[in-house]
Amino acid sequence: MILNDIRLYVDDRPDEEIFRVHHGVFTDPELFELEIKYIFGRTWVFLGLESQIRKPNDFITTWIARTPILLTRDAGGKVNAFVNACRHKGSTVCRSDQGNSKFHTCAYHGWAYDAAGRIVDIKDRPMGRYGRNFDSLDHNLLPLARVQSYKGMIFGSLSPDVPELGEFLGDLRFYIDCAMEQGPEGMEFVPGRTRYTYEANWKLQMDNGLDFYHLTSTHTSFLDVQARRRLGEGNLEARQFDWQRRMAQEAGTFQFANGHSATWMRQAEPTKRPIYPLIDEIRARVGELKADWMLNMMRNATVFPNMQMADSTSLLIRTFRPITVDRTEMSVHCLAPIGESVERRAWRLRQFEDFFNPSGLATPDDTVVYEDCQRSLKSQPLGWLQGYERGLDAITPGSDAMAKSAGLSTVNCVAGTFEMQNEVCFHPPHREWVRLMAAGIEGRKAYP
Repeated sequence: MILNDIRLYVDDRPDEEIFRVHHGVFTDPELFELEIKYIFGRTWVFLGLESQIRKPNDFITTWIARTPILLTRDAGGKVNAFVNACRHKGSTVCRSDQGNSKFHTCAYHGWAYDAAGRIVDIKDRPMGRYGRNFDSLDHNLLPLARVQSYKGMIFGSLSPDVPELGEFLGDLRFYIDCAMEQGPEGMEFVPGRTRYTYEANWKLQMDNGLDFYHLTSTHTSFLDVQARRRLGEGNLEARQFDWQRRMAQEAGTFQFANGHSATWMRQAEPTKRPIYPLIDEIRARVGELKADWMLNMMRNATVFPNMQMADSTSLLIRTFRPITVDRTEMSVHCLAPIGESVERRAWRLRQFEDFFNPSGLATPDDTVVYEDCQRSLKSQPLGWLQGYERGLDAITPGSDAMAKSAGLSTVNCVAGTFEMQNEVCFHPPHREWVRLMAAGIEGRKAYP
C-alpha cells in the first residue's frame, strides 16, 4: 500500500479521457481498515425507514460498517439512533432485528435502557459498592453524532462533522423523491428481507449496482428464460420486463457531488409497472415531471457509500456492509406504497422475487462473479483495471439536456442508447473514495 499518496490508486485524468482503478483498492487489507475509519466513520450512512419504526417504542437494529446500531422511536415519538452496545462491558443490548419494546436489557449483566437510550436500571446497584465518582458518569446508550431524515429515509453518522443531509444528498434527492413519493401514505418495506454474504469486496457491489455492461454476459440464463416467456412459457405471473426491448432505448448517467451516481433509461413497457393503474392519482399529487420519471424511466442510484435504490425490474433498496476486505453482507428490501392493494402487492412481489431473491434469476449470477473477481484480484498482478472507460468519449460536462429537463445540477452526464453500456457511472463513488481517504490520511476534515 502506498500511504504517502492514496490518489495513486485511482488514475483519474479527465482531460486525457482516462479513468482506471488499481486492483489493490479491492484487495488491500490495510486500505480496508482505513475505509472503515475514514469513509464509514466520517460520512452519512442509510439506517432505515421511518415507516419501520412508526409507533412509540418501535425499534430496528442495523449497522454502520462494524458498528452495531439501535434505531428507535421513543415514547415521545422522537427518532433516535444509538450504538447497540451496553455501557457496562460493551455487550449487545438489543439482539432482535426489529420489534416494539419500552426497554432493552443487556443479556450479560442486566443493565436496562428505555427507548430514548436512558439507563433505567443498573442491576443490583445498591449492593455494588461503586466508587464515589460512579454516579457522575454518563451511563446512557451512546447516541450517534448525527441523525436526520429525508422523505422517510433515516441516515446517521458517527461523526458530527458532516454537512446537513439535504446538502449531502444534493440533487440526487430527485431520484429519492421518485421512489419515496409513489404512495400517498408514504413507503414501506414489504415484510421479509433478503440477506446474505459473499466472499468479495464491498465495492464490487458498489460498481455492479449501476452496471449496464454485464447484463448480456452475466445473466444469459435470465435472457433465455425471457425468450421462453415471449412464447408464453414459464412463470408469466412475474410480469418481468423484456430486456431485449431495452437495447435501443435512450439511456444515460448523471454524476453528482459527494460520490453519488445515477443511471436512467427510457422504459419500453410502462404498463408492467405496479404503479401504472394509479398514475393519474400520482400525477395529480406529485406533478407531471416526477410522474413521468416514475412510470417511464428506469432508475438506478448509488447513495455513497453503501446504499442503492433501483426501479428497473422492481423498486428496491439495497445496502451492502463491509465486514472484511473480502467479505460483504448484502441486504435487499422490496419497497412499496403503504396501503397498496393485495393485487398490486402480489404484482410487485412476483417481479422482485423473480430477479432479486437469492433463488432468483440474477442475484446468484452476480454473487458468483464477485467472488470470481476477488479470487483473481488477490492472486494475479493485474495492476490497473480497465472496467471504467466505456462512455469516456461521450461525457458532457455539467448538466446535459436530460438533466436540465429534470431540473438537475450534475457534475457530468452521459447520454446515448442502452447499447453503449457506459461505465462513467462508476466514477463518482471512486472519486469520493479517494477524496475521503486522502482527507483522513492527511489529517483533514472530511467535509471542509
